[in-house]
Amino acid sequence: MENVFGNKLVSARKMAGMSLQDLENKLEKVVSRQALHKYEQGKMKPDSQVLLALSNVLNVPVDYFYSVPTVKVELKNIDYRKYSSKISKTEQLSVEEKAKENCERYLELEHLINPNEKSEYFVYDKVIENADDAETAAKKLREVWKLGYDPIHDVVEMLEDKGYKVIELDAPDGFDGMKADVDGKKIIVLKKSVKQGEDVVRKRLTALHELAHHSLQFSKKLPEKEIEKLCHIFSSAVLYPADMAKKELSKDRFHFYQNELILIKERWGISFSAVFARALHLGIITSFIYKRFNIGYRERKLHLNEPGKFMSKEKPVKMQRLVYMGLSKEILTINEAAYYLGMSAWKFKEQLHQIV
Repeated sequence: MENVFGNKLVSARKMAGMSLQDLENKLEKVVSRQALHKYEQGKMKPDSQVLLALSNVLNVPVDYFYSVPTVKVELKNIDYRKYSSKISKTEQLSVEEKAKENCERYLELEHLINPNEKSEYFVYDKVIENADDAETAAKKLREVWKLGYDPIHDVVEMLEDKGYKVIELDAPDGFDGMKADVDGKKIIVLKKSVKQGEDVVRKRLTALHELAHHSLQFSKKLPEKEIEKLCHIFSSAVLYPADMAKKELSKDRFHFYQNELILIKERWGISFSAVFARALHLGIITSFIYKRFNIGYRERKLHLNEPGKFMSKEKPVKMQRLVYMGLSKEILTINEAAYYLGMSAWKFKEQLHQIV
């Protein structure tokens, strides 16, 4: 028989970024490292006291250890937002295990509730060799998805509507984003916002950066650093179309003011630094002006707390909507719904308010 408890314990430990020794230390001598190893091997089973301790330390409900997913997934073609995501091997393993566990629940739930949903993935057939190619690809995306020249109100919502599985994780500070493929499904993994009202402009750019990795083909001659730069150009161009940027930023000027940049940020959902990178790429400013901006940006500590807020949630909600649809059709029980949302049944019941 499959070692369900042991496999789930290994998964929970990896998600927590712990070794067996780390777990023993966190449990404060409730159980030894040797016993933990035997649990994982399926040679021993914990008693109720140890089970509760494991649940608390690993931050998973007790039910998690005995739930058997009907969908087993393998993350393929994993790609991180390089030169931005700087995490250790242990942290990387934790992120990937969390993403895998979330995907299993997501795809199983989708199969139960809405198995025939169509996806509208953006695919760009031409090989990207330079910045102009990335710009053209962004223009094509806006055309194919009928975005016109309007600001994108919510990037994450748009991607979910097109069929991308957007997953939000508690992740280390060095993590920005990741993309992966699972059985033909396109997965985008983002870092969960940690505080109310957090600036979402970086998250929007990261989501589109991962979309670029999913959608674009790059010349094999290009080094990784150049590919990352082109993904950045693509994502900025999707957020702030070239025609609008040229019109609003204007070449015939001597100064830029913070007040104006706040207005642009609050309309288009793009950061000051991305606006200036955009202006440099479009030939609106020189590399000298761009360098001066970056120096001033750091000196004023704007990279720590940039003014202006773009009013958007940028939170994936598709999985939650599927859960509530499943409850409303009585396809799911309360306990099953809580499992798919990754929380304990009592906590889910506490926040559940039936209207009719």
